[in-house]
Amino acid sequence: MTTPGAGGSVDLTISAPDGLRLHVRRYGARSDATLPVLCLPGLARTVDDFEELAQSLAADTAEPRCVFAMDYRGRGDSEYDRDYANYSLPVELADVLAVMTALEVAPAIVVGTSRGGILAMLLAAFRPAALAGVVLNDIGPVIEPQGLMRIKSYVGRLPTPRTFEEGAQILQRLGSGHFPKLEAADWLRLARRTWRERDRKLTTAYDEKLAKTLEAIDFEQPLPPLWNEFEALARTPLMVVRGANSDILSSDTVKAMRSRHHDIDVVEIADQGHAPLLAEPPIIKRIAAFATLCDLGRRH
Repeated sequence: MTTPGAGGSVDLTISAPDGLRLHVRRYGARSDATLPVLCLPGLARTVDDFEELAQSLAADTAEPRCVFAMDYRGRGDSEYDRDYANYSLPVELADVLAVMTALEVAPAIVVGTSRGGILAMLLAAFRPAALAGVVLNDIGPVIEPQGLMRIKSYVGRLPTPRTFEEGAQILQRLGSGHFPKLEAADWLRLARRTWRERDRKLTTAYDEKLAKTLEAIDFEQPLPPLWNEFEALARTPLMVVRGANSDILSSDTVKAMRSRHHDIDVVEIADQGHAPLLAEPPIIKRIAAFATLCDLGRRH
């Protein structure tokens, strides 16, 4: 099913392997001249987070690019799963592969924020031919436990605001330490992407049962690292974006990533934490330049 979306985009509905309906937003038209981009959001985030990046890449006069952004099951406009246990990486990886197959977007440049980057690394291990390039946005093979504890503290547990303006104040209280330069309009935009208005009430843009998937994490035990999955990217063009204030991706992990993938393009975003917004012209231009290099790599 296809419906018109915001800003000239198109909203698509794709069936997951188990029949659940997944929402994908497409920007721009397919072209043989440029590789498509697939944007994968964070744990409790949606396609809306990629609006600025996707619009810019699709509207590039020199190299217009078709961009797809996907809502995982239980997030955004995708169908919620009756069984919250299916909000898992193996199921979501199968969903991503189903979307790529249905839309014929492989090979693609995958831009993965946080959980989306984990899925990109898993794709490299299970289906390397699907990747023409990867942008890991504030994620790597080692996840810092203090950052994960912070995420666990608010996913599914945010106060319910009466208005988006009140929601902006909640997010600012939670996040201003990591994003000190954001202004009131920025927090309001984030609020509109964190909550949805339904029946004159605001609800989170994700199934709050998602929080149950974090309950089993034992912070006394370090999370298993994903170095094997990361090393599956050895022959894939790779860019890493790190928020200078990140508590998920440490600078030490970035150094270790560089030692194992010598052609890695690393960008650190000042005054931003987890995860960088990818909404400002400098980082959008940097990602566009990386995508151009991926195009050239496919031609040679």
